[in-house]
Amino acid sequence: MKEIIIATKNKGKAKDFEELLEPMGYKVLTLHDVAPHLDVEETGETFEENAVLKAETIAQELQATVIADDSGLEIDALNGEPGVYSARYSGEEKNDDSNIDKVLQKLVQVPDDEKTARFRCVLALASPGKETIIFEGAVDGLITDERKGDNGFGYDPIFYVPALEKTMAEMKPSEKAAVSHRGNAIRELGKAMPGL
Repeated sequence: MKEIIIATKNKGKAKDFEELLEPMGYKVLTLHDVAPHLDVEETGETFEENAVLKAETIAQELQATVIADDSGLEIDALNGEPGVYSARYSGEEKNDDSNIDKVLQKLVQVPDDEKTARFRCVLALASPGKETIIFEGAVDGLITDERKGDNGFGYDPIFYVPALEKTMAEMKPSEKAAVSHRGNAIRELGKAMPGL
């Protein structure tokens, strides 16, 4: 099994990558496994800028191939917020519950049919001395008024996917992997992997 480094310390993200990459023959390693001291500040203004920044910095540091992602929630009624600030929407301490509370509070006056949103994920695959390759994935849905489900992380409990009639947090890992923004981006990456 080949090893691939994912530039994250987020256990939820690591699980998403394992779910999708292990069947392709890759053992997923995270920064916890290979470089717990490494931390790259996300100073980009787009998901793509942040993903590239993380992937290239860590690939250079470790002299290895690295996949980095930046992803988040874009809510149409909030002009695309929280966007690149999804993880720290309610403050620097990155608290899922207070982030959800802030979104729900901002949407109180918005009619249900206008609570359209999408999760977007941009993956950057970087290797020292090679051009970085970008992959993208998205999933459309609606923001619910209350949390539902115990699976997932982040905004999953309030992100409803009409096609499956459940929130991301109500889905089994295999269901989530089949429809999620990260799943869609990783499948794009997977198509390219054999040739890399």
